Amino acid sequence: MRGVICIIEDEPDMCEYLEETLQRRDFSIFTYHTGQSGLTAVSDRPFDAVLVDINLPDISGLHVCNKIIENVPDVPVIVMTAFGNMDTAISAIRAGAYDFVTKPLDIDILSMALDRAVRYRNLQKTIKKLSDTTQKPDVFGNIIGQSQVMEEMFNQLSRIADSEATLLITGESGVGKEVTARAVHSHSRRVNKPLISINCAAMPGQLLESELFGYVKGAFTDARSAKNGLFQEADGGTLFLDEIGEIPLDLQPKLLRVLEERRVRPLGGVKEIPIDVRIIAATNRDLETAVEEGLFREDLFYRLNVIKISIPPLRSRGTDILLLAKKFIEQFAKRQQRDVTGMTEAAVQKLLDYSWPGNVRELRNAVEHAVALTRFEKIVPEDLPAKIANYTTDQLLLPSEDPMELISLEEMEKRYIQHVLKSRQEFFR
Repeated sequence: MRGVICIIEDEPDMCEYLEETLQRRDFSIFTYHTGQSGLTAVSDRPFDAVLVDINLPDISGLHVCNKIIENVPDVPVIVMTAFGNMDTAISAIRAGAYDFVTKPLDIDILSMALDRAVRYRNLQKTIKKLSDTTQKPDVFGNIIGQSQVMEEMFNQLSRIADSEATLLITGESGVGKEVTARAVHSHSRRVNKPLISINCAAMPGQLLESELFGYVKGAFTDARSAKNGLFQEADGGTLFLDEIGEIPLDLQPKLLRVLEERRVRPLGGVKEIPIDVRIIAATNRDLETAVEEGLFREDLFYRLNVIKISIPPLRSRGTDILLLAKKFIEQFAKRQQRDVTGMTEAAVQKLLDYSWPGNVRELRNAVEHAVALTRFEKIVPEDLPAKIANYTTDQLLLPSEDPMELISLEEMEKRYIQHVLKSRQEFFR
């Protein structure tokens, strides 16, 4: 069901037509023929949106609109008015009505207006739920989330945190793989021992080898004294190998040997040193494809892939975006000494609409940008980075944007209607 709609309209034939037509489009419809009966219904039961005619037999539709906005401001009101009677429609919009439609009604435009109103209503519910909650959001270490995909991941992490098995963390860039590794370490029996991290993509192969395994004095020209490698430094704790998919092919068998034998031989040394280290590796690459392409050793892949955790992208985490944004606002407002307390509804909607290719890292940067630029207590869309502030899911595709895309006339008409509706609403607000 797309939403529960209250229709206040005095003409029985029009009510019957709207009820029958909109029910076919999966709306649940309740109709009332007077303003007072409609107001009573709205106060007695929850509706996702109200559609009210301006001309009613007992009280004016504008009065009904004002009362609903006053008593249940979270319920969006759409006003119906005769074509050409724009002054009344503008008055309703200025009074707080969500939108207006003109008679004779175009059922496609009305349906889209109701869809938008229901989405707005759902957003209000989400914001209220997040604002009213007194309990701490679900967390695992420093990871925050209440979405189903994150609850499932937390459940996995809690079951494997105390294991000694090697863990492979996968996910897109910016989803929080290192944060997850730190959370696992903090919940393990090794929590009082070191967690050592290294980015395998950040240094050339020879330097990476010396960092991992260490070296003895004289192993190479600049080796004036012996140095422990990270395997030794992490002894008793955890070694996090970030971007493991970027490790050079010639270094992979040496890493495999350490993982299998749990002993490390420093560069230039003859003695192998036993180690007690849990390995957590992470990558944003598809290692199975890399194996097929000969870029990653199959035996090393299986040694790393004992337990696998896939972190979901931010775009699939729903309102977790708002939880994270709230955390980042508090963090950066304190750091920058700014009196920023939250975001406007329009800014929240921008965050929910955006696709977040850079995931949590991109959201964090966007909030930092907004906190630094905003002139108000609450962040507005204009404070967000331009590509987020200007992002839209219903934008018209002009020929110059993608000349290779072929779309149907029906799709073009749909996009045009959406564009007109959006432009009209923005004009009157």
